[in-house]
Amino acid sequence: MNQKIRQLAAGLMVCYVVLFVALNYWQVGQKEELDAKFDNTRQVLREFNRPRGEIISADGVVVARSLPDTTNESLDFVRDYPTGDLMSNVTGYFTKDFGSTQVERQYGDVLVGSTVAQQVRGLGNLLDGNVDNAGSVQLTLRHDAQLAAKFALGAREGSVTVTDPNTGAVIAMYSNPTYDPNDFVGVPFEEARDAITELQNADGNPLLANAYQERYMPGSTFKVITAGIGLESGVLTRETNFPRERQYVPPQTNDPINNYNGSQCGGDMAEVFRRSCNIPFAKTAIELGVDRFVAGTKNWGIDEQLPIDLPRAATSTIGNVENLDKALPLLAIRGFGQSEVQMVPLHMAMVAGAVANGGQMMSPYVVDATFDQAGRELDRTSPSLWKTPISPATAALETEFMTGVVQSGTASCCMTLDGGIQAAAKTGTAELGLDSNPDLSHAWIIAFAPAENPRFAISVVLTNVQSTQDVSATGGRLAGPIAKDMLDFLLTGQGAI
Repeated sequence: MNQKIRQLAAGLMVCYVVLFVALNYWQVGQKEELDAKFDNTRQVLREFNRPRGEIISADGVVVARSLPDTTNESLDFVRDYPTGDLMSNVTGYFTKDFGSTQVERQYGDVLVGSTVAQQVRGLGNLLDGNVDNAGSVQLTLRHDAQLAAKFALGAREGSVTVTDPNTGAVIAMYSNPTYDPNDFVGVPFEEARDAITELQNADGNPLLANAYQERYMPGSTFKVITAGIGLESGVLTRETNFPRERQYVPPQTNDPINNYNGSQCGGDMAEVFRRSCNIPFAKTAIELGVDRFVAGTKNWGIDEQLPIDLPRAATSTIGNVENLDKALPLLAIRGFGQSEVQMVPLHMAMVAGAVANGGQMMSPYVVDATFDQAGRELDRTSPSLWKTPISPATAALETEFMTGVVQSGTASCCMTLDGGIQAAAKTGTAELGLDSNPDLSHAWIIAFAPAENPRFAISVVLTNVQSTQDVSATGGRLAGPIAKDMLDFLLTGQGAI
């Protein structure tokens, strides 16, 4: 009998161990993965019957809140987004049927009051029978700046991103197309499903925050990076002079590289940068060679996920570099931002910000601080350095070159700021090279101002723009006015503070 009891006890012990391991695997080891699943709404269902705090812009506008749900007997609250599509790329959404995204997901524990600090601080409330422990999230984004970005972009497809180059704080980040979360949050399931499905199938991926979750060919804005690599390595100096030519045939090919519109272009670094000549930057990439070029791009954070405090950030890339030493024409073309080079719009604002900040590229962030239910601070973001791709001396040279672009170069048409403020900029026209539509491009500009004491860095990209006989789809002419409007608004206009 004792033997049978011992066998039973041993068997029960084995079952207990197996159960313990399984529970820990799923509840602890796989918690983050399960929570991240789009179709996992169990946690959302639990949270919908708990108060959820507000998300507030830097200038005090409530952009997400919870209201009593009067239409659904099983739920106590419904999420509401008073600013509609204005902030949705950053706030994301919080729904019963389709989970959560962006700030709503990343800071969900703060919003429902489940962080350790909130639980400890809320013990007294529980004893009083008060279960409202919800916290709030304060954004770095300004409501007024976001409105200005939306107005400047208009109906055009693209994005506007503004950062503080000294801290990395994101001041505005608006993309079009976008979406209004109220179209599928707090509505009947069938209506919500149809709205979500339509957005998923829409052109331009409106459910994605295109400013930080998509990437595009950058064209000549990439020359800031190539010039930085060349100057840091000693391949380029201020005095480097390139011959004036219309074509250049790189090694391993008979197919020539041309300047934009086949123009004759050359001169010293200031001139080739100001005029955005392609050939000098193609030659610079060849002289650097594959190893130095690739290593240099990594110093700028390329091929590394952006360290923003939002989920699922995209990664900029220069494309496949395997056997690139046997395909030097592709290396040459990547030197001026074509071929397989793809850059995230937020990353390009950070590139401008690194030049503005003496060579230091700060980590971007959209949440300034979090607070508990009583308004006491839980956490505040401390600015942090991400990369140092160039020295202060190189940053000063690139600032000089980018100022020349505004004064007498490819941005002189459109970047003279109000109040005599000097901007520094680089334009880009990324020719997509489609056989079906050879005149289709992405129009870019990156900039910062004031040039001598930078307060704002900006990237603007207009995607899939069409050149015509009357309109050349260049970054200076199309993206430049948007950047000017934003910088004027922030520095001397209604948004100046």
